[in-house]
Amino acid sequence: MPRYAQLVMGPAGSGKSTYCSTMVQHCEALGRAVQVVNLDPAAELFSYPVMADIRELIEVDDVMEDESLRFGPNGGLVFCMEYFANNFSWLEESLGHVEDDYILFDCPGQIELYTHLPVMKQLVEQLQQWEFRVCGVFLVDSQFMVESFKFISGILAALSAMISLEIPQINIMTKMDLLSKKAKKEIEKYLDPDMYSMIEDSTDILKSKRFKKLTKSICGLIDDYGMVRFLPFDRSDEESINIVLQHIDFTIQYGEDLEFKEPKEYEEDKSALVDEYFQDRVDE
Repeated sequence: MPRYAQLVMGPAGSGKSTYCSTMVQHCEALGRAVQVVNLDPAAELFSYPVMADIRELIEVDDVMEDESLRFGPNGGLVFCMEYFANNFSWLEESLGHVEDDYILFDCPGQIELYTHLPVMKQLVEQLQQWEFRVCGVFLVDSQFMVESFKFISGILAALSAMISLEIPQINIMTKMDLLSKKAKKEIEKYLDPDMYSMIEDSTDILKSKRFKKLTKSICGLIDDYGMVRFLPFDRSDEESINIVLQHIDFTIQYGEDLEFKEPKEYEEDKSALVDEYFQDRVDE
């Protein structure tokens, strides 16, 4: 029997731990068993029970206080993750081997771990060897994404992780519950964006003559290939949480005994669910 894993990624402050806590509560309400593993050696507090905590293996504070290493916060975290990669046996022992496992891995927020360092790629390969079906879940704070140039930088970060890890990836705009009604309406256009129109309608930052060709090429890449799309995540709305969970479950084919959905039907359901979510927010 396969095992299932969500690799919860995203910049610092994007809501990874909150997402894990919310998803655990939601799955408990559905009668589903979900476990969480903390992979952030710099974590301080989180509001969910963990089945394994990397801080039992190594902590950033200990590395920074070591007189022989003299690392700062970022260097210390990279050292911790490389140490972790050399000690995957600790993780294997902590996970055990239970069929039909469904585990959320709450990852660190340093983007370099997903772009040009091999640590997270090595983790993915190891999980796959342990018969996990792995889905990347990349979070970006919706409050950060309300401006076009910030939205594009968020897409590029998500795309970098997707290309580096080579696994299916669901991209999510978090903290939708913190947006005003006006901001929610504004951000709806970023869920299925027309990048060329965005250039025309955006601020002078994207219209800079000096970087016009570069901006157009980047937007063209995003628009032509449609590799990154975002789902809204409102932790106060059960429907929003369920939409995200359904997408991830479909991606890793959780519940093989359930009726299989064709991709076309799935895409239609996806659009209908997201449209319904925003319509409900407008009506409120």
